Amino acid sequence: MKKILFAITSCFIATLSANADEGMWLLPDLKAQNEAAMMELGLQIPMEQVYSPDGISIKDAVVHFGRGCTGEVISAEGLVLTNHHCGYGAIQQLSSVDHDYLTDGFWAMSREEELPCKGLTITFIDKILDITAYVTEQLATDNDPNGTNYLSPSYLTKVANRFAEKENIIVSPATTLELKPFYGGNKYYLFVKTTYNDIRMVGAPPSSIGKYGADTDNWMWPRHTGDFSIFRIYADKNGKPAEYSKNNIPLQVKKHLTISLAGYKEGDFTFVMGFPGRNWRYMISDEVEERMQTTNFMRHHVREARQNVLMEEMLSDPAVRIHYASKYASSANYWKNAIGMNEGLIRLNVLATKRAQQEQLLARGKETGDNAYQQAFDEIRSIVAHRRDAMYNQQAINEALVTALDFMRIPSTSVLEKALKNKDDAKIQEETEKLKEKAAEYFESVPFPEVEKKVGKQMLKTYMEYIPKAQRISIFKVIDGRFKGNADAFIDACFHYSIFASEENFERFIKKPSLNAIEKDWMILFKYSITDGLYTTALDMKEANQNYDAAHKIWVKGMMDMRKDAGIPIYPDANSTLRLTYGKVLSYEPEDGVVYDYYTTLKGVMEKEDPTNWEFVVPERLKHLYQRKDYGRYAMENGEMPVCFIVDTDNTGGNSGSPVLNGKGELIGTGFDRNYEGLTGDIAFRPSSQRAACVDIRYTLFIIDKFAGASHIINELTIVE
Repeated sequence: MKKILFAITSCFIATLSANADEGMWLLPDLKAQNEAAMMELGLQIPMEQVYSPDGISIKDAVVHFGRGCTGEVISAEGLVLTNHHCGYGAIQQLSSVDHDYLTDGFWAMSREEELPCKGLTITFIDKILDITAYVTEQLATDNDPNGTNYLSPSYLTKVANRFAEKENIIVSPATTLELKPFYGGNKYYLFVKTTYNDIRMVGAPPSSIGKYGADTDNWMWPRHTGDFSIFRIYADKNGKPAEYSKNNIPLQVKKHLTISLAGYKEGDFTFVMGFPGRNWRYMISDEVEERMQTTNFMRHHVREARQNVLMEEMLSDPAVRIHYASKYASSANYWKNAIGMNEGLIRLNVLATKRAQQEQLLARGKETGDNAYQQAFDEIRSIVAHRRDAMYNQQAINEALVTALDFMRIPSTSVLEKALKNKDDAKIQEETEKLKEKAAEYFESVPFPEVEKKVGKQMLKTYMEYIPKAQRISIFKVIDGRFKGNADAFIDACFHYSIFASEENFERFIKKPSLNAIEKDWMILFKYSITDGLYTTALDMKEANQNYDAAHKIWVKGMMDMRKDAGIPIYPDANSTLRLTYGKVLSYEPEDGVVYDYYTTLKGVMEKEDPTNWEFVVPERLKHLYQRKDYGRYAMENGEMPVCFIVDTDNTGGNSGSPVLNGKGELIGTGFDRNYEGLTGDIAFRPSSQRAACVDIRYTLFIIDKFAGASHIINELTIVE
């Protein structure tokens, strides 16, 4: 037994040692956990310049862009660089057939030309505090009969407010306190944040640069994409967050990044700071299989069916293309991710690796006489088995009927229904006026009902293909009975008879609203049925998941202890909080006989050009600059124009737009994607195959300066040769 345990332990430690540079590290832990390793690899500045809890550091120039990306401050006057695909929603909102910024790009040639972006926010992290001891103390004194407070967002918000009051942390209307659990609830960090919501678009290349390669090249290497866009933060005259006003001024920031034109070579040290969204490194093998068969399966097949319909419509009408561009891009991104992840998990035999790690932890428990790990493992396995059908159905509902169907965002009529039932004339009048406003917003958001009809028909067919009749949402009883199983006829009826089928239908209804019209409305009944389906599957999963959090906490602690005993630093799963990851500029070999270099050039853009394929159209001006080799000071030493490069840092979704920095802390690029072979990284990091794709900052500046002629932006930056 001892020999077996030694063999398993040696294998596990060897695996961890090979992955020693993996990790999405919490900034407060860098000094103790990572400084020596980073210095050895090539960090040339003190750690305090990277992160200082009390002073100004690089951390203060890294921002949460919108709701799911990262950005970096690159000028003293609030200029923020992020990805084109991160700014895509704002670019799309500001575009029209007459001003098609998606196709043509946009460059503000003065501050007055910068365009306000409705709904876009940028958030700074002011402080990061480890308050594990305080939270533990609160949990011990608060009444929590079910033992669930330690992961409850609402409870943790109360604890955060108590802590802020106790420590005299100043909280303003723009300040957010976010207390999050880490390591399954074994540690707690409080993030004090400031959010700005007057954000204006400054520059974006045309999609033929910013989205070059589109779906074909997405998640692939080599890449030739100028995936960047530029925005500016505005504030009131005192530098405080404020709603949009012509009187607001550019924010005078406390830290902005220095940009390096020196480039890089293979093996150079680099680090990335950003807001990685989610990963699941502490899953057991059963959970990995569940992810493959539910979430990834549905994302692959349902999104593919919807995207095929949308693409056909988008290619036939510029107005349709502009309207659906952001929605399509968002859908396609994780459609391909799901496909690549499943392929990689099989190819790299990740399930076997997970099982070996599980056996190591279970053996550790047996050796010490502690059966807590075995109990936690058995509990998680049982939970996964019991929730499988509910999760599968819930994923189908979400993908096919919630995310895919814009027309299901019809306004709620529930309060008006209640007023009509009670014959409350005053309330009926009040709710009628409210519904008019909401309906106007709805019809503006769904300007192409014929497209919605086609998508709706395809999505019902797809849902029916994967969900057995007995498990389908309740509206299918109507489809099977009233419409004799003809889902297309049901969708046609929705768009012919519903109150929300057209503005004309709504006007007829609102002049004389009736309870009968609402209760028999096909669209409204469809929406209620979807809501009920989500509620039912959530209840089923809640019952199955009842003991999951407690079991997961024990399991994660066991995995943490093993890493500590092996002398390896630990890091928590990503959860959209600010992290740092480090590594090298590095080529890789995806398969025998194939070697991918660590950078690409403008030559590759030209080699991929295909004027008949919208994904690979090259702008004439870019071709002209290439033919003349007119690259200015942005070329490499050999005279070529760099476009993208790869690093072996540990990135995931949310790192899009992250600054890529050299050993001096200077900006050399912007992270925008991962490689196809590394998509398993959300579950298991493989250093030999996982890479992050980055836009070379020299290409970004070349496009701004030489392609767009926006040299005034260049003049605002701090650049070193």
